Amino acid sequence: MPVDAPVREAPVLSRTAHALAAALREALAGYGTPPPLDVAPLGVRDAFADGADGAGGAGGAGGAGGAGGADGAGGAEGAGGAGGAGEVGEAGGADGADEPMGSSADPGSSVAPGAVPVRFYGRHAVVGPFAPLASGKRDGGRVCVRCLERRWQAVRSVALREALELGSGTRAAGESPYPTPFAVHALAGLVAARLAGAGPRTGTRPAVHLVDLETLTVRHYPFVPDPECPRCGTSEQDTAEAAELVLGPAPKRRPGGFRVRDIEAYDLPVEPYANPVCGSLGPSVVQDVSSTSTSATIGCFSMRSGEYLRETFWGGHADTYAESMRIGVLEGLERYAGMRPRAKRAGTTDSLNALRARGEHALDPRVCGLYSDAFHRANPRVAPFTPDRPVPWVQGWSLRDRRTILVPEVLTYYHTPGLENRFVQESSNGCASGGCLEEAVYCGLMEVVERDAFLLTWYGRAALPEIDPATSRRPATRQMIDRLEMYGYEARFFDTRITFPIPVVTGVAVRRDGGPGLMCFGAGAGLDPEAGLAGALCEIATDAVNLPRRTERDRDRLRAMAADFDRVEALHDHPLVYGLPEMGHHAHFLIGEPGAPRPPKRSFDELYGNGSVPPVSDDLREDLNRCVDAVTAAGFDVVVVDQTMPEQRELGLTTVSVLVPGLLPIDFGRSRQRALGMDRLRTALRAAGLRDRDLTDADLNPAPHPFP
Repeated sequence: MPVDAPVREAPVLSRTAHALAAALREALAGYGTPPPLDVAPLGVRDAFADGADGAGGAGGAGGAGGAGGADGAGGAEGAGGAGGAGEVGEAGGADGADEPMGSSADPGSSVAPGAVPVRFYGRHAVVGPFAPLASGKRDGGRVCVRCLERRWQAVRSVALREALELGSGTRAAGESPYPTPFAVHALAGLVAARLAGAGPRTGTRPAVHLVDLETLTVRHYPFVPDPECPRCGTSEQDTAEAAELVLGPAPKRRPGGFRVRDIEAYDLPVEPYANPVCGSLGPSVVQDVSSTSTSATIGCFSMRSGEYLRETFWGGHADTYAESMRIGVLEGLERYAGMRPRAKRAGTTDSLNALRARGEHALDPRVCGLYSDAFHRANPRVAPFTPDRPVPWVQGWSLRDRRTILVPEVLTYYHTPGLENRFVQESSNGCASGGCLEEAVYCGLMEVVERDAFLLTWYGRAALPEIDPATSRRPATRQMIDRLEMYGYEARFFDTRITFPIPVVTGVAVRRDGGPGLMCFGAGAGLDPEAGLAGALCEIATDAVNLPRRTERDRDRLRAMAADFDRVEALHDHPLVYGLPEMGHHAHFLIGEPGAPRPPKRSFDELYGNGSVPPVSDDLREDLNRCVDAVTAAGFDVVVVDQTMPEQRELGLTTVSVLVPGLLPIDFGRSRQRALGMDRLRTALRAAGLRDRDLTDADLNPAPHPFP
């Protein structure tokens, strides 16, 4: 079935919906006048018919439940996977109420005013969303059942989403056994209680209730509206006027820091963002109890682009799970915002030549690096960029020139729909969130500078000064290094400043006995070199303790990569292959050969004293301006695209994508390495005084980079 095929109502589910609605009305009569109801199956409506999820009208219709219909939603409640009969069929629009109800298959339709949405799927019923409660009364607020249907479908497992959105031949397996009279009365009691003003307080967020019709367990979840909802979502036109950015004062929360607010100051409970019914960032968040170094947390959401469904992971690495979860939610929101435009509508599609002919300022993507001709020959579906090819553009702001500039959409939003439209596949490099614009831009710029320096070091095989971590003034840093030592790893750190005076630190955890899980890498950047080293340390400390087990488990696949670098295809392949002892010699240029004499380490004061680092201010805007000046003085521009979603603005967050055209971009997959074709890779080390000549192809490290 093509992804834009029309969906049809499944008769069995239609009958079930009408029967359930009638039974609910009868049960609610005992509480007074029954409210209007909107009863229908979940997952059988065309949740993405508008194509806003990149499905091109994916037929949110078929699906699973019934026999073997586990959805892998995670959590004990497992909201979805049904047992027994009641398999979901191909889209129904039944509402089961006497009042006229709009079908959710029509993006323009709406639920009747005052109607209570009730959706069922397998053994579960979902009631709501209800407007937030305050002082025991229902307040106004944005509630939309269409949003709920989209959120629910988005947190299904990949296998189930494929069946729901691309599958064909699905059918109803029979009447559902779960809407028993007792269960119907329990549902009626829940609805009546909510309408009477009882129920959980979810702050400013609507509430959604999950009822297990077999056990009658009731759970509730705060609900975050979908900014792309075709019924209630709003977006602004992407204009040059709206893209103009003005940097204002940004006092720091404490001297020497680079944040304007404590992370605890943000309203970031995990429940609205990670839950198995309507989590905007996926069905769950997992505490990585196997990590014995940091309290890591991991979450994941999936997003469709045509026939392709991409899983995106997010997480936090801190000393406590509570802080890691909050950091993880911030990262998840940042990635969710950066994958495609949600708050703005792209207003320009044209060729670079046509834009320049009209006098428009536009960023030439060739400056940012393109794939090789060999890549395009091997991937004919991905058409190469040409200046005559019309592509979508978004508005950005040049901090150097203080003017708007058009940016190819695929360079800043890295999951825009249509694989064939992505002449490059960007990553989240340069995307960052902060408590103000200045903080977000600073963090994004540091990330771009960090990745560029790391790639220059790796591919250019640059020997760098080693930092003595014992001279760190941070007790937590020294303690974590000692902890890694207990696990058999030596933590080593290198001053990776190449072109700019901004401190960049590369960290390497090296297994002392040379066994599996040999080494892993990390990096950090910022005006405070101690913070940069701490960032690199956090990455290697989290990864190193689990690397031996992961290497042993995946040894055969990793050895195939070591024998043929073209097999390094995905993001996680890059760091994992360096768990193999036989890959160690590719890093000898940096860490030296085992047992060989090492150059003396250098202290923080020796490396970063005497004015070699730009001064740090109490105002983050001043720090940012110094960093921008350092980058532009070297001949580069700093371009900012505001990616902030409405729900982020409500939290006081700003998310941006920062691009520095000409710096090396980070890519994953050996065949996708744009950096290998860029002049900067060959000239930067010579310009920085680290080589006496430009590099040739023969000088470049042939091994794929190990960046995590």
